Amino acid sequence: MKFKPIKQKKLSEEISDQIKELILKGEFKPGDKLPPERNLAGIFSVSRPPVREAINALTAMGFLEKHHGEGTIVKSIVSTKMGDPFSDLILHSKEKVTELIEVRKGIESWTSYYAALRRTEEEVVQFDEIIKSMEDSFEAGKTSEEEDSRLHITIARATHNVIWLHMMHTIFDVMQEFLNLIWQKVYPDTEDRAILLKQHRGIVDAIKNSNSQDAYERMLEHLSFAEQKTLAFLSRNSVHDLLP
Repeated sequence: MKFKPIKQKKLSEEISDQIKELILKGEFKPGDKLPPERNLAGIFSVSRPPVREAINALTAMGFLEKHHGEGTIVKSIVSTKMGDPFSDLILHSKEKVTELIEVRKGIESWTSYYAALRRTEEEVVQFDEIIKSMEDSFEAGKTSEEEDSRLHITIARATHNVIWLHMMHTIFDVMQEFLNLIWQKVYPDTEDRAILLKQHRGIVDAIKNSNSQDAYERMLEHLSFAEQKTLAFLSRNSVHDLLP
């Protein structure tokens, strides 16, 4: 039997291991802001250089992302290297666009189901804030694609399923530009946007009332409507008309 000598870990490795563990456990979620270096140094009772080194290491590994003026943000740990090729795949043909909606119907209906079972009162407040923002955008005659993405991500957070949340963050990161174009080109009419707002209210109400089956069905109805409107647009236009 051959033993290996025990190596003492560097301070920065101890710090990065702890932060990584919190990310994997879901205590730090995708989109969460990491405390500033100064605060982390105080928490760990160390100077700032090993904290900075730990953050740099986790950034290189893909767990964190630095945003100028915003600090350090937790990334989705599902690979996002597929970004541009994935967008190319979606816009390859009309069939691929509808296949994407099929995938969302399968994933997000169940996301809503579990969100209704597990949502917290804090998340209920967040849902209400997003719906209010959607209503304000609608009254001002603006599109609400940003609020739409926030709502779907917040529903994923409410499942309290770390893997699900990372997957949803990755999907929306990759598709954000594409989804923005869908809002602008597929839903140009006030009537369509009124329907979307009503559907979003219904999904949120079902989740707030902890009615999991209703939440599942309302999300499925919402994404089926999106599918119907997208197919109608593509019947009159080329898939490349979805490009900016």
